[in-house]
Amino acid sequence: MTLLLALITGLFYAAGIYLLLRRSLVKVIFGIMFLGHAANMLIFSAGRLTKGAPAFVPEEATALAEPFSDPLPQALILTAIVIGFGLQAFAIVLFRRSYEELGTDDVEAMHKTDRIDGGES
Repeated sequence: MTLLLALITGLFYAAGIYLLLRRSLVKVIFGIMFLGHAANMLIFSAGRLTKGAPAFVPEEATALAEPFSDPLPQALILTAIVIGFGLQAFAIVLFRRSYEELGTDDVEAMHKTDRIDGGES
């Protein structure tokens, strides 16, 4: 199970970095999404996965007994999902606005539209 999660995490990181290096802004946004999912999977797999073991103390017990899962990575991942969603929404809105202004989603073509003279538009 741990090996499978490590392979999936590595695949997400590889796909995210590959997509970040593309020229299209849509692919860059997908690359950011993949990197966020990869980071969540890394935190999740580092948090000592246990199948069928709760992350809380039962009422009759005074302490957790082995095996148990750590609730801190789960809370961190939940926070990271919310922050990642906000980042993705901002990137999509930014992409849409730049596409409306420039008419392209190619990063290289966007560099050619920069004004050098500093004049008013």
